[in-house]
Formats: sequence, structure tokens, C-alpha cells
Amino acid sequence: MSEEHRVEANRECLRLWRAYRTTKQMCVDRGYELLESEVNISLDEFREKYADSNGFPQRALMGITARPTDLMLQKHAIAPTPQNPNPKPATGTIHIEFNGDDQVGMKQTKSFVQACAAQGWDNGIMVCRAAPSGAALKSLQSVLPLVIEVFREEDLLVNITMHELVPKHVLLSRDEKAALLERYRLKETQLPRIRVEDPVARYLGLRRGQVVKIIRKSETAGRYASYRWVI
Repeated sequence: MSEEHRVEANRECLRLWRAYRTTKQMCVDRGYELLESEVNISLDEFREKYADSNGFPQRALMGITARPTDLMLQKHAIAPTPQNPNPKPATGTIHIEFNGDDQVGMKQTKSFVQACAAQGWDNGIMVCRAAPSGAALKSLQSVLPLVIEVFREEDLLVNITMHELVPKHVLLSRDEKAALLERYRLKETQLPRIRVEDPVARYLGLRRGQVVKIIRKSETAGRYASYRWVI
């Protein structure tokens, strides 16, 4: 292998390792079960596990599947109704696929949705090298009850929640949300808002109607909390 190809392989491996590590950190921050050793994989370990004989990472081997913790299931609990007294939580096992195609369209998203449905995965994330087409993204809005998200690799090269200027965001459970609204005698629509397209909201997989607690540092109070309604 030429020196040029070796340099390119090292560059690609470093890039994918960073995206892979951030993706696993994102899963843990959402509440999925992953071992610390899996999350903190070193570059050398990543290269040994996922690179081919020429040193290029193989995205097809980088799939991640994780189950939600009990706390995550509690956070995503759904209110029972007479018709459904024991509803299933609005989350479940997640599967993440790394797609290296030059173009991502309906063919790729349809294949991924079918794979998630066949395996019984409730949530799915496609991490793509190329930007998906508008039609492909729109098609993912109609695959309920599956929840499918799409990230570009470049969006995951850095974990934005680790930046000192990004405050901690904590999802409230249904009961915590109700208690908050009762305490302040508010309707959810009276809370400040955060859009689902917000980078941190996307990172945490927040959904419309949820409430997130945002904890900021304060020179006088030490820290203080504010709340946002997800729209």
C-alpha cells in the first residue's frame, strides 16, 4: 500500500473512531445499557476490531445494539388508559447502523426500516457518510411505531454535550413533568420551548411533548434549573 493510501486510511479510521465513540456516548446519555469499556474504546482497539487489511474502517461491522435501562423505561412510560391499562414504554431496544454509501435515498432508509422491524428493534439510528435525500428523511416520519433517526458522521465527530458552554439537559418522566406543572400551576404550553431540531435535543432523542430540565452553573447560587417544553 502506498504512503498516500496509508495516510488516507489513518485519517478515515480516526474520523470514524471519533463518530463511533460519540455515538456510544450518546446512547449512554439517553439511558441505554453499554459497558464503559465499549464506550471508551481506544483508537488502537477500534482499528484492530473494525479496520480491514489496508487499515480502512468497515462500517458494516460497526453496528451497535443496546437495551434501555430501567430508568430509561420509567422516563418514557406512557399513561395508562381504560383501553390500554398496561401500555408499553415509548422506547425500547435501539440499533445503530453506519452507512458509507455516496448517496442515501429511499432504498437505504427502506432497507434499514425493514431490518429494524424484522429484528423487533423499537428505535433505529442511521449514521451516514452522505447527506440523506429529502424524500428519504420524509419517509421516516411515517414508520410508526418505529422511531428512526438520521445523523451525519460529521455531526458526531465531537460530543457537543461535553463543551463547557453546553448546560446539562435531563429528561423528565411523565410523573416528574406532571409534578412540575402542578407545583408552578402551569400548562405545558406556558413553558419556554426547545425544538426537536435543537442539537442537544437531537443528541438526547427528545420527542415532542416531553419536558427537559436544563441545569446551568451560577456564580451566586452554584447552579440553577430551568425547563423547556419540546416542540
